[in-house]
Amino acid sequence: MAEIASTANQARQIPTKEQLSEGRTLNPTSTLSGAETPKDQSTVAITIPELEHDTTLTREANIVGLTPPTPPVPTPAEAVAAPAASLGLAQPTVGSPIDNTKKEIDNPEPQSTLTKLFTEAEWISLKEFRAQLSDIFADGHPDDPKARDIPITMWGVRIDPCNPIDARVSVVLMKFLRARNLSVRDAREMLVSTLRWRQSFGVESAMKEEFPENIFGQVGKIYGRDKGGRPVVYNIYGGNEDLKAVFGDVQRFLRWRVALMEKSIALLDFTEVDQTVQIHDYEGVSLTSRDANTKNAASEASSIFQGHYPELLHRKFFVNVPTLLNWIFWVFKPLISANTLSKMAVVGTSHHAMQKALLPIIDAKELPKRYGGEADAF
Repeated sequence: MAEIASTANQARQIPTKEQLSEGRTLNPTSTLSGAETPKDQSTVAITIPELEHDTTLTREANIVGLTPPTPPVPTPAEAVAAPAASLGLAQPTVGSPIDNTKKEIDNPEPQSTLTKLFTEAEWISLKEFRAQLSDIFADGHPDDPKARDIPITMWGVRIDPCNPIDARVSVVLMKFLRARNLSVRDAREMLVSTLRWRQSFGVESAMKEEFPENIFGQVGKIYGRDKGGRPVVYNIYGGNEDLKAVFGDVQRFLRWRVALMEKSIALLDFTEVDQTVQIHDYEGVSLTSRDANTKNAASEASSIFQGHYPELLHRKFFVNVPTLLNWIFWVFKPLISANTLSKMAVVGTSHHAMQKALLPIIDAKELPKRYGGEADAF
């Protein structure tokens, strides 16, 4: 700046009449008759007030044929910093939004078949949600002071709070956001609650437990896939004559049911497939067969799946539903959300009714014969 000021002072020394009559100027490289009006060199990519070209200097220089001093071209860092400084704003530092934006441009968001379906609003919520993962992990594991920086594995997907930009991670996190209408605050509460529940329930240990085959062997099955590649889970409560053995120990039933859910989720790749199809078979079930333990177990299982396994269900079919239970469903239908209702279907007891409902979703070769398909399964 001092050099520019000195040059400006020299330029303002207007030549005398004697100097002009002798053809002398202050610029030894040009004459008054041969000088051209210099081109305006005062415009740069970003206007910086401190270095803005002096219009008075330019006007005086043109009179005597001087070439006004050219302001130095600012470096990229100076170009960004100067406007902020002129407005009294803090200059950007490493990790600022400017740097983060550049990183996103340099490292585009990993995409998969599923993430390409995200809306713009979903991406905005996801990025905000993802930025809070360290705090979420800390809240989800309050007894572990290092939890905020330690990766976890949930549903077979490794989630690293320090490096969460991953297509499969995006799909998992989006489930919590969608379950809470893209509210980051509510999705955060749900994920924190899920992390705490998984630890207290012991999900990993439940998956390693062995459950009596004679009790649970025919109650739940995972067989085949639907036409979209989704695993199909069958819950066959009516076919077991000893329901008291199944539901008598509520906690054992819940651990078995959670393990079955986790095994079905393990079949998802979270790249092209991220949901399952469930078929609940109520053949032989009556209102009198549902004792207090049965109702309690069903209620707790429903609460677990709604609170900690969001958006993992594509469709749910209730087959072989007795007329009375079908009537009860229609009575409570107005209380069910439109989103949930769109995924549910109550099917009658005939093969024709089951074929009509299931074959558009599941290929006949993947559907057991007992439900109107061609597969020899259980």
